[in-house]
Amino acid sequence: MNTPIDIKKKSVGWVIVFEFSWELDETNADKTFTAVYNAIWDFTSKKLVFNFSWLKYLNSKSIWYIADIFSNIEDGNGQMFLTNMTEEVKDTLELVGITTIITTLDTEEEAFTALWVKLEDQKLA
Repeated sequence: MNTPIDIKKKSVGWVIVFEFSWELDETNADKTFTAVYNAIWDFTSKKLVFNFSWLKYLNSKSIWYIADIFSNIEDGNGQMFLTNMTEEVKDTLELVGITTIITTLDTEEEAFTALWVKLEDQKLA
């Protein structure tokens, strides 16, 4: 039996936002993140936001996928943010140290602002 998971993808300008709902675990992590990788396709210069506002749980395999996506984004000179985390998800990600590697923000809007500021800084350089 698969645990329910729902992912919505939207584009806001040049930013791809994935919104996760329900739970990520052993029964659905591979399929879920295969779909995310396919949606991203090429990691070069991508701007991603993972919105966890409705995510209640994630397992270690899901955390590995998130770290791998971040690594690919960083290698491709892109940027990625985690936003809208529930307390349960935030506690889990803090415990394994992901929040020291990937910038976490309270809202999508904060991520858009951070991406805009970084884009402007790159133009000035």
